[in-house]
Amino acid sequence: MTSSRPFDPVRLEVYRNLFASIAEEMGAALQRSAYSPNITERRDFSCALFDHTGRLIAQGDHMPVHLGSMPASVRAALAVTPPGAGEMILLNDPFHGGTHLPDLTLVAPLYVGRPGDPPAFYLANRAHHSDVGGMSPGSMPLATEIFQEGLRLPPVRFIRNGEPDPDLMRVILANVRTPEERVGDLMAQVAANHVGERRLTALITRHGAEEVAAYARHLIDYASRLMSATISRLPEGRYHFTDHLDDDGITKTPIAIKVVMTLKAGRARLDFTGSSPQVAGPVNAVEAITRSAVLYVFRCLLPQDSPANDGCFEPLDIIAPEGTVVNARPPASVAGGNVETSQRIVDVLFGALALAAPDLIPAASSGTMNNLTLGGVDPVTGAAFAYYETIAGGMGARPGDDGLSGVHTHMTNSLNTPIEALERLLPIRMTSYTLRRGSGGEGAHRGGDGIRRGYQFLGPAEVTLLADRRITGPWGMAGGEPGAPGRDTLRADGGETVLPSKFRRNVAAGDTLTIQTPGGGGWGMRRER
Repeated sequence: MTSSRPFDPVRLEVYRNLFASIAEEMGAALQRSAYSPNITERRDFSCALFDHTGRLIAQGDHMPVHLGSMPASVRAALAVTPPGAGEMILLNDPFHGGTHLPDLTLVAPLYVGRPGDPPAFYLANRAHHSDVGGMSPGSMPLATEIFQEGLRLPPVRFIRNGEPDPDLMRVILANVRTPEERVGDLMAQVAANHVGERRLTALITRHGAEEVAAYARHLIDYASRLMSATISRLPEGRYHFTDHLDDDGITKTPIAIKVVMTLKAGRARLDFTGSSPQVAGPVNAVEAITRSAVLYVFRCLLPQDSPANDGCFEPLDIIAPEGTVVNARPPASVAGGNVETSQRIVDVLFGALALAAPDLIPAASSGTMNNLTLGGVDPVTGAAFAYYETIAGGMGARPGDDGLSGVHTHMTNSLNTPIEALERLLPIRMTSYTLRRGSGGEGAHRGGDGIRRGYQFLGPAEVTLLADRRITGPWGMAGGEPGAPGRDTLRADGGETVLPSKFRRNVAAGDTLTIQTPGGGGWGMRRER
């Protein structure tokens, strides 16, 4: 609902930066105090502020796949287990506000009024934990139902009277392979919310709760108007696009994702009817992920300094039929929906937008997060280890420039783990870490190159890869050529085996896994370069 009360535009911009800086500082505290390299090195986390109803006010420049979906987690927490003073709610259930099980979301209230008044704001953060149990180390398995993927938490009180609930903590630690790391990362999330509470309280003390809440509303309303104005500048019409995932890791059947995009009168209607039914393998996405991908794509159309909050959703009408890969129902396995299907939804949406505005949209980027998980027992220390990382690829070429090489794109905004950190923490020796020269698609502007990354195991381990774009490379735009598909190989016992995009393998000491990620598509005809 749009507020009719007047506001000062300059003060609105000041508040936009103040809110965003609080979320950014929360992220800095989380990164500095966490234990796992997945958070400290790769920065696989997100932080945000919400109003008293659970509407997103501001977010840090963290992970797009988290931030568009985190409002569902906050709403679920408020609906099921609203937190009281001194409490924080923890959840990861994809069917009750979460995305996939390794993403643990922690929601905290901020009370500023008289005793008995409801919370004025909420703070939340989400961090990807390197292991939450399940059938494979790293908790990103080739599962066929969610019960195999790890510990599933509906909204529950994790912090009571300012301290972790000891019973809940024991349950969590009894179900994970690396309990010490989990304690460290969970308490880092608690610390991040405390930082947000202090900074937001200081802002309220200085300007008053009424003014701060009013400018939060104005900022949400402004984002809605800005998104509507941006959509209205696109040509009205209906635009169809279809793309596919390679398979679900269980069968070899390609998985279709379809969209009909209708642009009219400053609104966009995104209808995913016709997308494949939910599948046996772990590439099903819950509705929050689909909404997150839609928000990301349309957020890319806004000016760079635009606010990113709940108002951006208001001009977007999303139809994601239940029981499909874009809105799966229990007990579907969903570990890869968050990381792989979200990327393909982005490709489909950009493909449809390219039909409306061909000179605005880039070619397809690598289209996969190349999720690698591994675990076992360190042969030197005898300690269990579990590790997760995503591996970058090539960015699609843009209308005015080449794509970047070896970067995370679209729904991921993480970093490549430094090889020094990997070799220090894990029984692994890195045999290669280079750009995959020539993997970007040719065109007037070339797609970025993917990455070649080699892992030699110093002891037995279990390895899982959830990846895609191994059969068909990322598409080019305006006559540009597609990027090269990815390729994965395992060298063992003197021979080399080409692996599929999704696999689980036991490896022995001396085996070497090499992952080559896709390049981005080219833009424009090669002869025009």
